[in-house]
Amino acid sequence: MSTSSEKFLPVSQPDLSGREGDYLLEAFRSGWISSIGSYINKFERAAADAFECEHAVCVSNGTVALHLALRALDITPGDEVVVPALTFVATAAVVIHAGATPVFVDCDPEIGTLCPEAFARAVGPRTKAVIPVHLYGHPVDMDPVLDIAKSAKIAVIEDAAEAHGARYKRRFVGSMGTVGAFSFYANKIVTTGEGGLLTTSDARLAERLRLLRDHAMDPNRKYWHTEPGFNYRMTNLQAAIGCAQFERLNELISKRQDIAEQYRSRLSHLHGMRVNPSKPWAQPVISLNRVLRVKHAIPSSGRCTPDKSTPGRSSTLFRTFHLT
Repeated sequence: MSTSSEKFLPVSQPDLSGREGDYLLEAFRSGWISSIGSYINKFERAAADAFECEHAVCVSNGTVALHLALRALDITPGDEVVVPALTFVATAAVVIHAGATPVFVDCDPEIGTLCPEAFARAVGPRTKAVIPVHLYGHPVDMDPVLDIAKSAKIAVIEDAAEAHGARYKRRFVGSMGTVGAFSFYANKIVTTGEGGLLTTSDARLAERLRLLRDHAMDPNRKYWHTEPGFNYRMTNLQAAIGCAQFERLNELISKRQDIAEQYRSRLSHLHGMRVNPSKPWAQPVISLNRVLRVKHAIPSSGRCTPDKSTPGRSSTLFRTFHLT
């Protein structure tokens, strides 16, 4: 329990020291404060360029980004979606909201991301997608994940909520799968307060995402709705903040790397402690600093060794809520 004499240390503090205030005030004074305005398109273009994707679709938060991706890919009741056992609850919850079943699989013991071998074992006749999570800013080993998904003809939804600007073998996360999903919550590298984004190089999928994001309203015929959609739009005010953030993306990444280096330096004397471990094929970013306590030797191959038993179809939590 904290007292007034104790100093509060936030997990993360947003850096709004650029032109965020200027752009926000400009959007406010324009009168375009909802989901229409010049900053929406500017923000989407800035994000697409930053992550080297053809299309970016901004939404109201990272959770709905994942849900919208599932719905746009026609994930329906009876389908299964593979998710890592170590992730924020939203990754699995959106699968439930789509009516499908999350299948949890083991993670790499060193970096905590989805294990490709475990993913391969979890694929079954009802598997329609996998959501590899680039946990804490460290990329998933994507090449085997993409190969498995291609062979099984299933979609890859990259959860890059915490990995703005991270790269896997020089490719930006969010640009390799069928679609990528980002969060811009206040503790993320880039923030819009609340906010999210979908990235893809599939023009038809991008069009589908935009349609469903705005109540499935026909873009050429106002108030004509072809199916039930969602109100998952971002505001022009949020996008204005985001534009200023993307102008400083490299700076924001570097500042977090500097903090991580301080942790690494000051904890280096502790035996068995590893700060922000990473793989040689990854160019991670720092969303949260991780300290790994190594009690047993990690396999020299660097590969995770999943249990040989059949992967679980749901966790106890989700069984309790009758979600299977």
